[in-house]
Amino acid sequence: MAKKPTLPLVHAALAQLTRLCELFDKRREQLASAAGLTVGQWGVLEQISTEQFMPSMFAKSEETSRAAVSKVIRQLLDRGLVQVAISAADGRQRDYALTADGRAMLGRLIAERERAIEAIWLRLDADALLQFNNFSEELIGRIERYAGE
Repeated sequence: MAKKPTLPLVHAALAQLTRLCELFDKRREQLASAAGLTVGQWGVLEQISTEQFMPSMFAKSEETSRAAVSKVIRQLLDRGLVQVAISAADGRQRDYALTADGRAMLGRLIAERERAIEAIWLRLDADALLQFNNFSEELIGRIERYAGE
């Protein structure tokens, strides 16, 4: 039978999780900043690269406003990283695409992220990573159920 954790152990785990989230966010900010982008701009750039980008859907998935997404798109347009055209299929829609500079920028970001994965994640023990994944999945499920999602 599994042992019930103590409150100090739970608090220590919460502190570690908080630290991990903060470090992860800081590293994403560092990667984006090194490329001259914000994390938000990077996210929009990645989504546009999927060729299924819809600003309203992106805003909803990121729990942000359409106006905030439009502002980021304008910033990327001004920098020549994305282009927009009226959709040939539906004149009410816009088609977004990366420019050559946008593809190059995203390529550099992906390469930097892959280097970090190589240096950090691929050097972990596979069994420990599997345990982490399983534990994370269970914890996420518990939090989602508790929050009523």
